[in-house]
Amino acid sequence: MSKHELTKNKEEKIAKKKGKTILGIIIALAVLAAIAVAAYMLYNHFLNERPEKTNLIVNNRNVTNHLKADIYIENNVIYLSQGDIANFFDSTIYYDEKNDQIITSSYDKLAAMPIGENEIEVNSSNMRISASIIEKEDIYYIPFSALEDIYNVKVDYTEETNIVTVDSLDRDYNMAVATKNSSVKYKPTAFSRTVANVKEGESYIIANREDYPVPEGWTRVRTESGILGYVKTNRMGEVNTIREAMQEKEKIEGQVSLVWDYYSEYVTAPNRNGTKIKGVNVVSPSFFYLERLGKGNVEDNIGEQGKAYIKWAKQNGYQVWPMISNNSYIDTTSEVMKDYDLRERLINEILDYVVEYELDGINIDFENMYEEDKGYFSRFLIELRPRLNEIGAILSVDVTAPDGGETWSMCYDRNVIGSVADYIIFMAYDQHGVSSANSGTTAGYDWVELNINKFLGQEGVEPDKIILGIPFYTRLWVERNGNILSRNTVTVSAVDDTLPDGVEKKWDDELKQNYVEYTQNGSTYKMWIEDKQSIEQKLNLISQYHLAGAAFWEKDMESADIWDLVSDKLGVN
Repeated sequence: MSKHELTKNKEEKIAKKKGKTILGIIIALAVLAAIAVAAYMLYNHFLNERPEKTNLIVNNRNVTNHLKADIYIENNVIYLSQGDIANFFDSTIYYDEKNDQIITSSYDKLAAMPIGENEIEVNSSNMRISASIIEKEDIYYIPFSALEDIYNVKVDYTEETNIVTVDSLDRDYNMAVATKNSSVKYKPTAFSRTVANVKEGESYIIANREDYPVPEGWTRVRTESGILGYVKTNRMGEVNTIREAMQEKEKIEGQVSLVWDYYSEYVTAPNRNGTKIKGVNVVSPSFFYLERLGKGNVEDNIGEQGKAYIKWAKQNGYQVWPMISNNSYIDTTSEVMKDYDLRERLINEILDYVVEYELDGINIDFENMYEEDKGYFSRFLIELRPRLNEIGAILSVDVTAPDGGETWSMCYDRNVIGSVADYIIFMAYDQHGVSSANSGTTAGYDWVELNINKFLGQEGVEPDKIILGIPFYTRLWVERNGNILSRNTVTVSAVDDTLPDGVEKKWDDELKQNYVEYTQNGSTYKMWIEDKQSIEQKLNLISQYHLAGAAFWEKDMESADIWDLVSDKLGVN
């Protein structure tokens, strides 16, 4: 073989080898592309729905993958498990073991549903529903489609697609008509798979949500059969609003400026006719008390004087949120809180009073409770909340700082209270109180601010729910040989009359209040003064932390210069 022929043969082998390599690369790329397409299609298919299960669409979001148990359908009734109700509709639903019933609530409904019975109780009135709660494999299934009125929803089931849709009736609901035959895509791109075909003239439900961003030119929709997807906007007609979202009306305009008007259950309401309190928009007279061993009964001391007080308040434009106190009856409170029937009795009594006297709200002041009753107290508020919503009344709840003892501080779940109540009132006083082992301030600025941050941080309470309680009193501490002889309450109005002439006041910039100390008859007297200066500093915290307002304990303890300050700081005339 010649040299030329050898060279030609070698070149042919190289070319043939190169060709095989290129072919191999092309085949490999084709395989990878096929795998990618298959994976994409698989991803599209399984992420959007579970064809082997009944799908659940809640407010245009497919939540099927988050179901704790399969949806159960029998005799055209759609059942959801208790766990799924808790997940999507009522996080506080629970089983009442004593009465063998499920307790569930919504914005303005509280329902008690005995297991296996069609007779239920809604807002303490009897109601019959088409199906009862059933138990399967230790799971309670709630006849959800029979409870549309309770949860304020519309429930539909499409057998063809095996999809259950739930729409909250307080949300907006918009529809449009297809102007052309259209393909509904899983993703807002022409290359995405088609999940449904819609003919010209059929309707779409507009399914836009903030958590599903939609690029320009596309609209997220739900078909009449419940399938979610995207269509080109230019293939739709004009969007029509079928139902607008309900806007909850503000229950009070601006910041809250509440003053407690306290008097014991043995005294009648004060006569305030002819007077006006500048800077206040809410008054909280002490009208109601939990009856000792009363099984949820409430005692009142309204009488004719109380009626006159309410009339005076309304004439001056004040809302009336009377206080209901448990009088620190720890065992009575425990008995009531632990029993659904007794809680219901207490709630019904409160509702009756609110309706009878046309009250604007209620102030729950339950103190001195067992730590183990924390959850039961929360349940009481959870059950009271929808009943007050039904009549448009405000719920405010007093709590202490989250840094005290079991029956004083640890008895409150502030996170739950803050989420349930319209307002949670932080009683930011008695930092050093009647039982304190050491003398000290009633409400030091640093302590108040520290606990505001605890409410906002560890307790997870929203700032616009927090009303800051401010004291109109302090204490005069008397010590001898290191022992506390007395700790007498002194009102803000009486501070200067209580102190001897010539006593020097010294400003404490950490506590942001004046302090005095002097000696008389062998005893040392100490006072951390609450006055206009110290109260102004606490009021500054409200704007600094964007809180809901202030509450003052108590009326007639203040000095005359306080209300102009309050009016200026809170913007309340």
